[in-house]
Amino acid sequence: MNAIADELNKTIIESNPHIYDMLSDMGKALFFPKGILSQSAEAKVKADKINATIGIAKEGNSVLSLSSITQYINGIEPDEYLPYAPSFGIPALREKWKKGLYKKNPSLGNQVVSLPVVTSGITHAISVLSDVWVNKGDVIVMPDMMWGNYNMTFCVRNGAKIVHYKAYDTALTKFNIDSFEAVMRKQAEENDKIITILNFPHNPSGYTLSKSEAQRVAQILIAIAQKGTNVIAACDDAYFGLFFEEETSKESLFAKIAGKDKRLLAVKLDGATKEDYVWGFRVGFVTYAIAGNKDIAPVLVALEKKTAGCIRGNISNCSHLGQTILLKSMCDDNYDALKQEKFDLLKRRALKMKEVLKDPKYADGFEVYPFNSGYFMCIRLRDVNAEQLRLHLLDNYGTGLISIGEKNIRVAFSCLEEKDVKILFDIILSGINDLRKG
Repeated sequence: MNAIADELNKTIIESNPHIYDMLSDMGKALFFPKGILSQSAEAKVKADKINATIGIAKEGNSVLSLSSITQYINGIEPDEYLPYAPSFGIPALREKWKKGLYKKNPSLGNQVVSLPVVTSGITHAISVLSDVWVNKGDVIVMPDMMWGNYNMTFCVRNGAKIVHYKAYDTALTKFNIDSFEAVMRKQAEENDKIITILNFPHNPSGYTLSKSEAQRVAQILIAIAQKGTNVIAACDDAYFGLFFEEETSKESLFAKIAGKDKRLLAVKLDGATKEDYVWGFRVGFVTYAIAGNKDIAPVLVALEKKTAGCIRGNISNCSHLGQTILLKSMCDDNYDALKQEKFDLLKRRALKMKEVLKDPKYADGFEVYPFNSGYFMCIRLRDVNAEQLRLHLLDNYGTGLISIGEKNIRVAFSCLEEKDVKILFDIILSGINDLRKG
């Protein structure tokens, strides 16, 4: 064990040994190196005469650059985006995002959370979560409808075992909390440690828990931890903020479980990808909340260092340009108003879908999963195969959709104009009737 990793582990164990037990073997061994990076950081502060530590090229006092690149980026100096970003992320952006967490999740109150560590998008955040916390054979509880990439990240890369609960009741009227609770409690009886991914707004169905449902889910997680099982609850908040109905919970589950028990680790995985409509920027965040025996700040710093060490040993650091532009956007006086404008646009599309789907004619061909948020909604076909329908619509109607399993079709209303909603579902119904006729 590296001496730095050992020191970080001791810091964690002194405050909360359960958090140490939850770390994967890799997580226990991870650390943030003090070598070249720390020496360069020291030189940046103290070397006011000559600094020959940084592995970049400079020309005078500025970073060396090509005008064929910099000509396309106006309003930002090359020194603000061409050098390497820290493996932890730009400090000012981390602070700004953390401040936003409390604004968007007032239930956090005075709960201490870590300073978010920047990742290369939320997919990378999930991958980092897997490396730091998941061992081969660990159980991860997820709904039977889930984003397919979870399997690649947790199972193929890290050898975890996914155990499913039923996401919705048979009638497709509500989230199946009873199934969630039953599976979680059963796995808690069989394992010392369980992991669950809480993905709301949900991909692919576009559902977010109601306020009462969110409270019950939080209570289930806290109760399982209190009974002696180590629980890692990771909130995949990729579509956070896109909540379109009054009764929908407007806060992350992270806020309801943060710091509630020593055996409960709350992790928030979020980012600008969908919240700020910058999919290609690849800027995400990992934030931790724990309970401990004493001051938990050093433990959170230790977890930040392990997380940054994971990033350092993988991609080194994330896009400096993406982080810089995002930070400037968040500091813009018009930021909130501009986001509200785009939120209203997506909300209108979601509500238009609900209005169109009230027509009873569609019930002959499919049922509609509950949806109230995010980018997507799903339908369950009554008597035709989803993949056959997808291909039929693509080949004969020039219409593209996503098939999930044998019965489900995902529709992304995020990229669908309001005027095309009724046209789309009429096409889907026509395609279903075509297949019925053979």
